[in-house]
Amino acid sequence: MAANSLTPQLADAFEKKIVAVQANASANTKAPRPTQFTEDEANSYLKYKSGPLLPTGLTEPVITLHGEGRVTGHAVVDLDVVRQKQSSGGWLDPTSYLSGKLPVSAVGRIVTADGTGRFELDRADVSGIPVPKSLLAQMVTYFTRTAGNPGGSSIDDTFELPADIRRIDVTTGRFTVVQ
Repeated sequence: MAANSLTPQLADAFEKKIVAVQANASANTKAPRPTQFTEDEANSYLKYKSGPLLPTGLTEPVITLHGEGRVTGHAVVDLDVVRQKQSSGGWLDPTSYLSGKLPVSAVGRIVTADGTGRFELDRADVSGIPVPKSLLAQMVTYFTRTAGNPGGSSIDDTFELPADIRRIDVTTGRFTVVQ
């Protein structure tokens, strides 16, 4: 994905497809309803429209879709924010050794079926240096906290797919939502 391939128009196209997926959720049809999104549409949306939706301390998100469910997520994470809220401060706590805004990547596989999903982590790194799953788990817990889920979510949690989505098929450069 070239940075110049991301456009506000592709962000708008992604947003329109999300609205269509939400509308499909209330449709009373038994036939599968696929909606295809491209990597450039998703990343355009992340670049141009997601800012107000992102939690404090998380910026510049980008996804890469490799196929067969494999994905890579990149973002710049303010590790000082995560450490203040999540760290034990102990010498075995990985956040005790990292600070500032650093690039974080996670590579894994999205597995979905029958309206549920999970993420299977292969590896994570901070500034290109491999880090333990526990560090990424702390970040996930921190960034998934909401008023309805103040403890956040675990990286290993199975989750319900929204909007009557039955599965998400990830292929190279695109994903298809099937309702």
